[in-house]
Amino acid sequence: MPELLVGPMLRYVDETSASIWVETSQPCEVTVEVGATRGRASTFTVHGHHYAIVDVEAEGAYEVRLDGEKVWPPPDSRASRIMLLDLSKPVRLAFGSCRTSVPHDAAHNATHGPDVLRAYGAHLMQTADDDWPELLLLLGDQVYADSPSPEMLDFIKERRPGQEPAKEIADFEEYAELYRQAWTEPEIRWLLSTVPTAMIFDDHDLRDDWNTSRDWRRKMAKVEWWPRRVIAGLGAYWVYQHLGNLSPAERADDPLLQKLTAGGGAEVLDAFAARADADPSSNRWSYSRDLGDTRLIMVDTRCARQLVPRDRMMLDPAEWSWLLEQVDSPARRLIIGSSIPYLLPEGVHYVQNWNEALCDGKWGKLVARLSEAFRQAFDLEHWAAFRQSFDQLGSLLKDLGKPVMILSGDVHYSYAARSGNIHQLVCSPIRNPLSRTLRLANVITQFGIATLIGRFLARLAGLPRPPFRWKIVKGPWFQNALAQMELGEGTTVSWYGAQKKFEEIDSVRL
Repeated sequence: MPELLVGPMLRYVDETSASIWVETSQPCEVTVEVGATRGRASTFTVHGHHYAIVDVEAEGAYEVRLDGEKVWPPPDSRASRIMLLDLSKPVRLAFGSCRTSVPHDAAHNATHGPDVLRAYGAHLMQTADDDWPELLLLLGDQVYADSPSPEMLDFIKERRPGQEPAKEIADFEEYAELYRQAWTEPEIRWLLSTVPTAMIFDDHDLRDDWNTSRDWRRKMAKVEWWPRRVIAGLGAYWVYQHLGNLSPAERADDPLLQKLTAGGGAEVLDAFAARADADPSSNRWSYSRDLGDTRLIMVDTRCARQLVPRDRMMLDPAEWSWLLEQVDSPARRLIIGSSIPYLLPEGVHYVQNWNEALCDGKWGKLVARLSEAFRQAFDLEHWAAFRQSFDQLGSLLKDLGKPVMILSGDVHYSYAARSGNIHQLVCSPIRNPLSRTLRLANVITQFGIATLIGRFLARLAGLPRPPFRWKIVKGPWFQNALAQMELGEGTTVSWYGAQKKFEEIDSVRL
């Protein structure tokens, strides 16, 4: 009898339908029942794992059956519920990034803090349905392939003792276990079965500093196990995260899904992933959807980079053209999901501008080599380190004349920044805090002396000032957090922590 291994996960939801994603232990037919309404799909198989995504045009409590046998919800659990998008009321979005899946014992709570996503699930279990968000945006580092939990390291050691990478994910089988461990705790599993999710990757979903620069790619290409890792990482991302980002119509037109459901297996998925890494224009990870008078645009700021020195771009020409089409919308406001922040604290913005110029040879070849090492060591890879793209995006958004909210994570602290109609809202981490020493260092260097030093260095390198100014209006907060945005006549964003219970840290009215 087939079993439910991961899921059900409520993914794409609009006004008329909802999509449920599952992983099962055997090939089977998956049925989702909402009262008398049923949706069905057969599983497809890659690398010995079996998946399905089922569309159903109904709302209410639902059950999942595998080959006719009920497997969800488990006994004594609150029912999972589908609520279709209701645009007659304000839309609420929760968002955050950077979640490690370590145990919840005292030792790991001391080093990693409480898991705010887990606390959020427990909180919603005790909350009326009408108070649930319409969408949960996970903005990167949903899993840490380069820093696995103790349980994941035990799995790796038992499976391939003594083989490299000994303390990192190596292939699809290990990615499958990584996702299983991340998403099957009771509170997390129920939350993901009940609240629709949209996701985008960041570097740790593949590896720290992924696509920081052309030098980084060349260095990693020489690592014996890396090609297998990046193919597995992108393939697993497509299955576990990207597939559920798509609407039923988009999935129906997806050539990879068509091949897999027709019987194509691991070779088809691996070939797709290899090409997506080698030629980013062969596939688009970015996507958009409309939420009434608001357009949500989730942007790939990792795989779609152009890494040519002196012509670096956060989004390559094909991706930039796509973004131009998306922002040309009659929507009253835009929400842009970018895993890495667009507006950083001003001082570190200048430092990243300066470092990019030096990497490109502004002060000679020797300084360029040292600056590249500095870039990789200190994660100088945000929009500010792709100055051409920073200026292009700023000009584009300023000219729109409508509110733009950029939601981001990555930096392991939370804050709000503003420049006119552009609002930068950062929520990070969900569970992976900086040490006290690094928190203090960030306060001093990013919110203190770095402003003066950064401006001086940028001026010394002859760099022009940014095309506009901005300021931090809330934060920084360094504790684990999850944010929630309510879109009505105005917009309110609140950050929540879970030191003792799930409770508000602070809020801002936009």
